[in-house]
Amino acid sequence: MKTLEHARTLLMATTLVAMLGSLAACDNMSRRDRDTVIGAGVGGVAGAAIGGSALSTVGGAAVGGIVGNQVGK
Repeated sequence: MKTLEHARTLLMATTLVAMLGSLAACDNMSRRDRDTVIGAGVGGVAGAAIGGSALSTVGGAAVGGIVGNQVGK
């Protein structure tokens, strides 16, 4: 059962990193937008790794996005 949970977490993390890479490649994004996307991606991965549920992934992404948005302010 733990192996299945680890596989799901790894899949979520990989998906978020792939999405982050594709969004970070957009040239027309402002620095603040880019920081927000990067923060959301890192927060989502951290939330998935720590909590292992969809709620923790979304919560981590939300908090990371807010932090990323405020860093360059």
